[in-house]
Amino acid sequence: MRFNIVTIFPRIFDSYFSESILARAQKKKLIKIKIHNLRDWATDKHRSVDDSPYGGGPGMVMRADVIAAAITKLKAKSEKRKIKVILFSPAGKKFTQKDAQRLAKYDRLILICGRYEGVDHRVEKYLAGDVFSIGDYVLSGGEIPAMIVVESVSRLIKGVLGKQESIEEKRYGVGVPVYTRPESVLIKGKKRRVPRVLLSGDHKKIEAWRRAQILQSRNFSI
Repeated sequence: MRFNIVTIFPRIFDSYFSESILARAQKKKLIKIKIHNLRDWATDKHRSVDDSPYGGGPGMVMRADVIAAAITKLKAKSEKRKIKVILFSPAGKKFTQKDAQRLAKYDRLILICGRYEGVDHRVEKYLAGDVFSIGDYVLSGGEIPAMIVVESVSRLIKGVLGKQESIEEKRYGVGVPVYTRPESVLIKGKKRRVPRVLLSGDHKKIEAWRRAQILQSRNFSI
């Protein structure tokens, strides 16, 4: 899986993609993450990627021509590969685990990170295959959403997660309560203990308890 991220702030990603699971996955060549500076496709001496909006209004709008040039270049020589172009927008569809599962089947994802007042609507209308939001709030740009998509998709790729890291999610879904040592912890003046069933050694009872927790949380159907 290859991720191409187009942004005007490429260094934002340096630390996040250089640590933990994503760093190991890149080292093993299970995924490849390439950050591109959108200004590299600007054609004027000031490397402009934005302009004032038609019809008036505050702020600046990211230009469709520069973004189109970036997408065209990144898609070149990849005709036989399964590619999806993604734009991040507060008005987009809310990104879910089902979307991550669908995107994990592609060979390459091109992620467009907007900034300023927004992105020329022609990018959404004619160039982007998906337009995603990560929640009911507004961010200053698409860089954090891009990080979220990269991680959520990457962990679904075979070999990225070890068995012990993925087994609970695969079997039960998200939301199973987990505990570790010590067995008893003093919190707010009271001893808070691990549920007895988890200490029983009875794997059938433990599995039934975990499934019951998921049904109560209603996060995932099982």
